[in-house]
Amino acid sequence: MLTAVHRMRTSEDFSTTVRQGVKAGRTHLVAHVLPDAARRAEPEIGFVVSRAVGSAVVRNRVKRRLRHLMRLHVDRLPAGCRVVVRALPASGGASSATLDAELQAALHRAGAW
Repeated sequence: MLTAVHRMRTSEDFSTTVRQGVKAGRTHLVAHVLPDAARRAEPEIGFVVSRAVGSAVVRNRVKRRLRHLMRLHVDRLPAGCRVVVRALPASGGASSATLDAELQAALHRAGAW
């Protein structure tokens, strides 16, 4: 899981990142990256999983898998950047390997690394 230091908490941070960040969409998810958003030493990451993804069980499973995958890549993100990962309805049935490949591709395309 992501450490508490890396978690985005306020709705204002989510809104700012989604509106002003660079967006990169894939089949199962969309990544919004806002470089140098915060004057912090650590990057902040947030997740948005709507009801369109599935039931509460499916949504929570997708969130847990995305948090775990993001934990593997958080060291590659530049200091102070914000990332919002928005799961699309197709992510409910996707494998972890597929989500990881799309997450990496979206972050690369959005300029996170």
